[in-house]
Amino acid sequence: MNGRQLPVRDRLRALKQPRWFGSVLVLALCIPAALAIAGLASDIVGGTRYFGSNPVKEGEHFLGKWTLRLLVVTLTITPLRHITGWNWLAKHRRTIGLFAFGYVTLHWITYAFLDVQLDWSDLKKDLLKRPYIFLGMTALVLLIPLVVTSTKAMIRRLGGRNWNRLHRLIYVVAILGVIHYSMAVKKDLTDPLTYAAILAVLYGWRLQRRSSKAAPSPSAT
Repeated sequence: MNGRQLPVRDRLRALKQPRWFGSVLVLALCIPAALAIAGLASDIVGGTRYFGSNPVKEGEHFLGKWTLRLLVVTLTITPLRHITGWNWLAKHRRTIGLFAFGYVTLHWITYAFLDVQLDWSDLKKDLLKRPYIFLGMTALVLLIPLVVTSTKAMIRRLGGRNWNRLHRLIYVVAILGVIHYSMAVKKDLTDPLTYAAILAVLYGWRLQRRSSKAAPSPSAT
């Protein structure tokens, strides 16, 4: 092997963002939403079965799953940056987070407009009698301040430390999302448990990093 060859980690750090990455990312994030909208419209209006015999419920679940996936990807950005040195990933974290909010909004719209058909008495009944609906609504509401404060101007206004504290809510949102999902599916918990395990690893990594930073260096003892 060439003695001057860089270690794998250093070669990863040297990689720069491809020029096409941002555009391809946005396009890729739009595809599931387009499929959901087109599939639901075709099933409801045209009588097709892209989402099975109960397209509204399946469409809700499809959009909910993509919300969780994007939340997990958003939370994965920081450890991935640390491992690879690709600091350019940070500017795409906001894009992915905003799309996660977009998907959970579509998830709620499908439920409110197509499932309960804006019957506020049914909506109120669901919130009171189905805890997972309440948890899902809570997660949606908690995402709103994160979206509102996602701009550079709001980061400057809040200050970095306060902004970081506020945006730790994304862990709470993700946990609520997993609980909401597990209570909704009831029987087959394979997917919710998979998401829960991934979140546990990500949160454990974060705690380990915080504890290592807080620990005094050998020279200080």
